[in-house]
Amino acid sequence: MTHTPDIVRPSKDLIAGILAVGAASASSTLAHMGIRNCHILGPVAQQTGKAIAGPALTLQFMPKREDLYGEGEYADPEKQLHRHVLYHVQEGDIVVVDARGDMTAGVFGDMMSTYFRGRGGAGMVIDGALRDRPNLSKLDIPTWVRGWTPNFHTQTNLMPFAVNTPIACGGVTVMPGDIIVADDDGAVCVPAALAAEVIERSNQHHEWEDFSRMKLKQGAPLQRYYPLHQDARGEYEEWRKTNPIG
Repeated sequence: MTHTPDIVRPSKDLIAGILAVGAASASSTLAHMGIRNCHILGPVAQQTGKAIAGPALTLQFMPKREDLYGEGEYADPEKQLHRHVLYHVQEGDIVVVDARGDMTAGVFGDMMSTYFRGRGGAGMVIDGALRDRPNLSKLDIPTWVRGWTPNFHTQTNLMPFAVNTPIACGGVTVMPGDIIVADDDGAVCVPAALAAEVIERSNQHHEWEDFSRMKLKQGAPLQRYYPLHQDARGEYEEWRKTNPIG
């Protein structure tokens, strides 16, 4: 019997806070905190206007080695590890897949994705390909992926190897339970232990951005208003008195 571990999920408040921050602000804030590389490079949004955040369920693929993974495994579907990551899906989870950037194998197709949707999954981030695009488009699952293929998951070069272990996805280390935030800018991995600080720092930055944006639209000097110069702080604070934060 195949056993795979579950993850420890961050609080819903943290996830909501990271969603409000967004991918770009999360990335820049993490950079200022010393985490230089958090953008999962390669997968891009397949539906514009979608934004998600949630805990990462991880799936790792490895180069296919026939003595470890032969066609005979189809006699027992429960040996297919890509099924097992889906068994762990709870509402709001995001499946993150290290498919090695391989474009010849579709990690999931119509039926697996339908199950994922039925379980309440929030979305998928895949450093590789999906298949069955016509049917998946009807499911409207937010996906960040490199592209599409007609091939199934082990047809060519890959085999699923591990579930809910640390993975490298798009050049970023993703730990099971990290918070993924993804929108039209891309997908960003926020270490769960740093999420509260990311939210706090991002909110401090956003407090003056509305003011600066207004001034820049008026043609005011970039040097004074972005970033907000200390000399303009009093002007901002006066403006904030009649324009309180949401």
